[in-house]
Amino acid sequence: MNNQSSLLAALLMLPGFVFSIVAFAEETSPASASLKASGYTEKGADTCLKCHDEESEFPVFSIFKTKHAQKADKRTPFAGLQCETCHGPGAEHAKKVPEGQKQAPIIKFGANSKVSVDKQNKLCLDCHQGNARNGWQASTHQGGDLACASCHKIHAPRDPVLAKTTQPDVCYNCHKKERSDFFKPSTHPVRAGLITCSECHSPHGSNTDALLVKPTINQTCYTCHAEKRGPFLWEHAPVAEDCTICHNPHGSVHTSLLKKNPPLLCQQCHAPSGHPSVAYTGDSLPGGSDPANSAFLLARGCANCHSQVHGSNHPSGSRWMR
Repeated sequence: MNNQSSLLAALLMLPGFVFSIVAFAEETSPASASLKASGYTEKGADTCLKCHDEESEFPVFSIFKTKHAQKADKRTPFAGLQCETCHGPGAEHAKKVPEGQKQAPIIKFGANSKVSVDKQNKLCLDCHQGNARNGWQASTHQGGDLACASCHKIHAPRDPVLAKTTQPDVCYNCHKKERSDFFKPSTHPVRAGLITCSECHSPHGSNTDALLVKPTINQTCYTCHAEKRGPFLWEHAPVAEDCTICHNPHGSVHTSLLKKNPPLLCQQCHAPSGHPSVAYTGDSLPGGSDPANSAFLLARGCANCHSQVHGSNHPSGSRWMR
């Protein structure tokens, strides 16, 4: 026994012998055999990094600065099969091929991928369920065959769509009309980076028109414009019904995001008979030939007198003048 113990101790002191034992254990371990049988690589991201370095066509090092690459967090891809959690089995893809031939395909994401949008999104939704994603199924974006990777940059340390200053540019890739509206003189401060599209719209789905974050347009507006909520003793009907009757939320060439300047805006509802609903013309100005000429129409401002147009709580505020 003493001779055997001495021999074993001598062998263990040899580095090559210890390496052989470890290598043999890896090759014959059930986990290793399972990975080989299913087409997954044994070393995970280490295998990918041999080719996908910073100088390659598809560098991946930046993912290590994201939440997806936190191995200590069991919810992340790197707590499991690492890159292959999302991109699928890569053993065949990692094999060397003769020059001029292409690598075996893996799952790729984005507009140029040959993988269907449904399959791409399923891989994301397998982890990202609940909260804001509950409404994704049958939503406008899902119905438009939009991939998660069309908006989100998974390998980027800072996803542009999650930052106030860069999110609008991501949305503008599809919503070009809204982009032009935000360049008009009167807009919400989206270009200034003070608010984002997602403060009013829920991109992952909603049961409302235009994917609004609240059940109605007015409730969405009241999130910031609480002073317009009321209740008022004297309510102005269009205000209580829908803010967009008078305002264009994305931008306007008129002040206060109005769709038209008063009195033209007001005269869409108020019948053209008597003051102040006389149609605005040059003859209606003081000194004009129109017998109904009125100084109240100067500067085209019904709100010059009716300043509480959103509603009034004054006992004498039935005309929204105080």
